[in-house]
Amino acid sequence: MDRFFRLTENGTTPRTEIVAGLTTFLTMAYIIVVNPGIMAAAGIDPGAAFVATCLAAAIGSALMALLANYPIALAPGMGLNAYFAFGVVAGMGVSWQVALGAVFLSGIIFFAVSLAGFREWLINGIPLSLKLGIAAGIGFFLGLIGLKNLGLVVAHPATFVAMGKVTSAPVLLGCAGFVLIAGLVARRVPGAIVIGILATALAGLPFGLTTLSGVVSAPPSLAPTFLQMDLAGALSLGLVGIVFTFFLVDLLDNAGTLIATTHRAGLMRPDGSVPRLGRALMADSGGAMIGATLGTSTTVSYIESAAGIQAGGRTGLTSLTVAVLFLLALFLAPLATSIPAFATAPALVFVACLMAASLRDLAWDDTTEYLPAILGAIAMPFTFSIATGIGLGFIAYAAIKTVAGRAGEVHGAVWLLAVLSAVKFAVG
Repeated sequence: MDRFFRLTENGTTPRTEIVAGLTTFLTMAYIIVVNPGIMAAAGIDPGAAFVATCLAAAIGSALMALLANYPIALAPGMGLNAYFAFGVVAGMGVSWQVALGAVFLSGIIFFAVSLAGFREWLINGIPLSLKLGIAAGIGFFLGLIGLKNLGLVVAHPATFVAMGKVTSAPVLLGCAGFVLIAGLVARRVPGAIVIGILATALAGLPFGLTTLSGVVSAPPSLAPTFLQMDLAGALSLGLVGIVFTFFLVDLLDNAGTLIATTHRAGLMRPDGSVPRLGRALMADSGGAMIGATLGTSTTVSYIESAAGIQAGGRTGLTSLTVAVLFLLALFLAPLATSIPAFATAPALVFVACLMAASLRDLAWDDTTEYLPAILGAIAMPFTFSIATGIGLGFIAYAAIKTVAGRAGEVHGAVWLLAVLSAVKFAVG
């Protein structure tokens, strides 16, 4: 174990790594409750989605441990799961089988570029401002869904959206859950999001809003979703934009997480490069493809891994511990699938707020940088499309830089993405 994970070389011990893995698991375990609910909105069987979520997280985290030896855990990504369910399936009328096919194809593309120099060209070519704007925009998109599930935001024929009935029990309980999560996180309580979700769900029992059918049982069947992806449908010309969006967001999300976590762990090289980056991205892309075959949206690296790193995790033994814990979580299906939407909604809103915090790092003294980023970010919730926001951001960046006489600052990758986005908008 010491030789394989290089524990001594990294100044750590098995006990430290296992504790770090437990810490990471507790900070991201909310996904086993939240993701099945979002997948159910796309028409996917909640029990199968629960199993797919746990298995995708376990396999993805194990791949990261064994291929790259990083203390980074994987699971179906927040934001991408919302895009899958609400943007693609509900918004575009695409079947969930075809959407899973699009996720699988995006994973193949991700794997291919992870083996080639195109990966660095694309990642390095996208300016930091647009990366920050995309992260914040996905947060806004997720926040809108969370507020809707909470009942705090409802549809309105004149103003499009309006405030819901704030005196109703689900809204009050959900708001209390959000405050609880925020307070526990401020106190640095491990598993704060999970505690908030469970406490909110339990508070709904006296009102008949929560019905618990048990806590522990054998895992549900995976048959309703296993290998149900429709690759032929996903290969149709009309879904190219969807596949590209899954790929681009997955690439940027994982690159950002790898940079942030390896820097915090002290694993980044002095020149700012990430060791074994190719292997880490191969684990991410492999996780995405495996997740699609199991029946869930894109699997990504989790920024919550920073909690385990803070606890001392420095090697893949941390993420391998997370993998084992997700496998054990398979036996909590009755609890996970009984949590109502108003109890998971506070977690969506809280994660949205965390993602929106990326805007603080924008270059606010340069209009050619922050305006395209903000435009793309606010377009995502208002058009209810992550893809549209990303496309508008790239087009605006290239156009504003050109009009400002600074076209030379626009990288070839941005021009390519801007042109592709413009063509997509033009042809509908």
